[in-house]
Amino acid sequence: MKWQGRRQSDNVDDQRTRKGGGKIAAGGGIIGIVAVLLIMFGGEQGKQIGSLIQNATQGQATEQTSGEPVELTAEQVEMGNFSKTVFADCEDVWSKIFAQENVEYRMPNMVLFSDQVNTACGTGAASMGPFYCPGDEKVYMDLEFFKELKTKFGAKGGDFATAYVIAHEVGHHIQTFLGTSNKMRQAQQGESEAEKNKLSVCLELQADFYAGVFTHYNKQYLEAGDIEEA
Repeated sequence: MKWQGRRQSDNVDDQRTRKGGGKIAAGGGIIGIVAVLLIMFGGEQGKQIGSLIQNATQGQATEQTSGEPVELTAEQVEMGNFSKTVFADCEDVWSKIFAQENVEYRMPNMVLFSDQVNTACGTGAASMGPFYCPGDEKVYMDLEFFKELKTKFGAKGGDFATAYVIAHEVGHHIQTFLGTSNKMRQAQQGESEAEKNKLSVCLELQADFYAGVFTHYNKQYLEAGDIEEA
């Protein structure tokens, strides 16, 4: 993906050099959704893989952090700059789309973290994968997640895969901004677990659609293989 030399978002808080101590509480996030989808719809093999993912993330949930300051590597700095550029792209796309509808877009913020992070939705953990918290309207990203996808789960990876995930989490902000998430939670009340899961999956698919909108408006920055990576 072509990203160097373009605008970076000012709405990003890089907390990766501020590593806190204590135990990590895990749950939810994109990894949890992937596991649920595999268990529900992946057949016998999907159930096995989904269970492995759940066990792997639960195993990380009690990991102890050191509390010591961390110096970022050159690769980590570059990943941070890349993420800030993609987040700026998201800001530009959605500000333009809402302006065309005479609506002032309320931009989210993004937090880059390592191991664990405090949010308005509780303590977030690296084992959750990237996630969005509607309570503070922030996207939370542990960028080491993408390395783990490749090393533990055999994903192809690539920079546009990272961009797509960021755009997906911003999609959840769009759902909060438009009130879709609240409507979904209201629709889940009193329903069976299967119906609640179905509605959650629909919300995830819509966030993927919003990531596709982001991709459409940024196709001039795509390179060969980017779509396949995502």
